[in-house]
Amino acid sequence: MHNRGYAFQSRNELSSASHANRSWRSDANWAGYLEQVQVDLKAPCEELPHLSMDEEYTINIDDFQARLSSFSIWGMLRALESFSQMVVLSDDGSMLRINSTTIDDGPRFSHRGLLVDTSRHFIDTCTLVKILDGMAYNKLNVFHWHIVDDHSFPYESKAFPELSEKGAYHPSMVYTQRDIQMIIEEARLRGIRVMSEFDTPGHTRSWGVSHPELLTECYDQYRGKLGPMDPTRESTYTFLSNLFREVIEVFPDQYVHLGGDEVGFECWASNPNILEYMKQNRLYSFEMLEEKFIQRIVDQIDVLNRSSLVWQEVYVNGVRLPKGTVVHVWTGNRQDLLNKITRDGLPALLSSCWYLDHLSTGGDWRKFYNCDPHDFIGTGQQKSLVLGGEACMWSEVVNGHNILPRIFPRVSATAEKLWSPANVNNADEAARRLEEQTCRMNHRGIPAQPPNGPGFCI
Repeated sequence: MHNRGYAFQSRNELSSASHANRSWRSDANWAGYLEQVQVDLKAPCEELPHLSMDEEYTINIDDFQARLSSFSIWGMLRALESFSQMVVLSDDGSMLRINSTTIDDGPRFSHRGLLVDTSRHFIDTCTLVKILDGMAYNKLNVFHWHIVDDHSFPYESKAFPELSEKGAYHPSMVYTQRDIQMIIEEARLRGIRVMSEFDTPGHTRSWGVSHPELLTECYDQYRGKLGPMDPTRESTYTFLSNLFREVIEVFPDQYVHLGGDEVGFECWASNPNILEYMKQNRLYSFEMLEEKFIQRIVDQIDVLNRSSLVWQEVYVNGVRLPKGTVVHVWTGNRQDLLNKITRDGLPALLSSCWYLDHLSTGGDWRKFYNCDPHDFIGTGQQKSLVLGGEACMWSEVVNGHNILPRIFPRVSATAEKLWSPANVNNADEAARRLEEQTCRMNHRGIPAQPPNGPGFCI
């Protein structure tokens, strides 16, 4: 492998007499011109990317041709990306070159995601498409769209248009359903799933701007404030059922992220109606009350023939989750949690060590690179339940102007950990690859920041 080199050019350039005496033609490593690229897709195209999609591919470069083969369109997309990264400029800048090689490649994990929060700061659709570009360049395959949160509700609901009319920052800062379909299609063309998140019962203040009846009224020191969703009202569940029926029509992915994290119990504890409801229903803790709420929502999604993802608090608080519900781990005790979740037979995702909003000086990508989803005590069967992971770009301090360099190339370290075999783990070797990948992304229109300090791109 890599024992010969090819110059890669178009046929018009190959026939040009001006190349007759190039010094590189006398190079002992030069084998000739690459005359064709053959794409061999061995099975019909699937319509949408999905969790179990086949992304394996083979590249063979020899005998003056390149052959890219895969049994799926998704694998072919990854092959084309790898092939594009193998092409390099000759030393004098006059030619493109590629090495003779054979590559059999495929991902280690099936879920390789990036969470983008568009509530705390609205991110325009052009920037979102740029993010999808960068994801494709790094073989990430899930765009986790944290589309709404406390701060704004930019999702346009046809069933409840008042949610964005009153809950968005501004009428121009709303994702119409046409916008969403465009993002889903752009993602599909890159082999990327779009998974929506509508976080409940906490993180819902923006919902209450138009529907205060959904939220809990806080008493005592919190009097007048609205807290998490009110789990005692049947109307809350009716509203959510109608909204989620719409959401699964808009977002075709099999999975819906239901949130369930960071539910503050102080407001529930201050509300006499909540306390009376708990007494009548023999709910002896607020964790039990939250469990009752989440159970209803998970069951709603199950009835709609979709699968749920939830943040780890839902599992920790003892909610009885349907088989196949994915538990998303995000706090520091990841190893213990991954062991417990998978021991209970539930699939898991990891994000704990890949928070892109946490900044430190220097090449902080190394701490991302040194985190492995299988780094916990467990059996092989348990580790097979870890679907992969996601880097998280929460948007408290990023907007459309700085989000791209904040994500790239740091997320590239996460992407490699989720794609490459476990024995590809040398951070010093990765540093060189990351420099190249950063320059490559810069050339392709992604303003990726320098990963390792002083340097340059040609």
